[in-house]
Amino acid sequence: MAAIAVGLTKRLEAVVADGDTAARVGSGDLAVLATPRLIALMEAAALNAVKPYLEEGQTTVGSGVNVEHLRPTAVGGRIEVEARLTGVEGRRLSFELCATENGLTVGRGEHVRYIVSAQRFMEKLK
Repeated sequence: MAAIAVGLTKRLEAVVADGDTAARVGSGDLAVLATPRLIALMEAAALNAVKPYLEEGQTTVGSGVNVEHLRPTAVGGRIEVEARLTGVEGRRLSFELCATENGLTVGRGEHVRYIVSAQRFMEKLK
């Protein structure tokens, strides 16, 4: 776990599909990228930024997200999402998030994840 350091970054690209729209996921009425889908992409980028540095049996779980969705993205639009690790406090990881389309900011925010043992985390469900 020592290799997890501030500055780790992961970029993901996605093309908005019909299933990603607010109308389809139920978060709105329009055929534009849904905020919940934008957040899911941002969380995926954060997870994947640190995943290669986790010990066997570890994963991260999201515990907080604060995102502003600033502009719409149409079906077929290509967005790039970036998560940058800004803080490491024990098991707590803080990220800065940004999503762009053609150089314009679609969304931005902050995200917190915690490093956990996947097995112990799932045992809490029993």
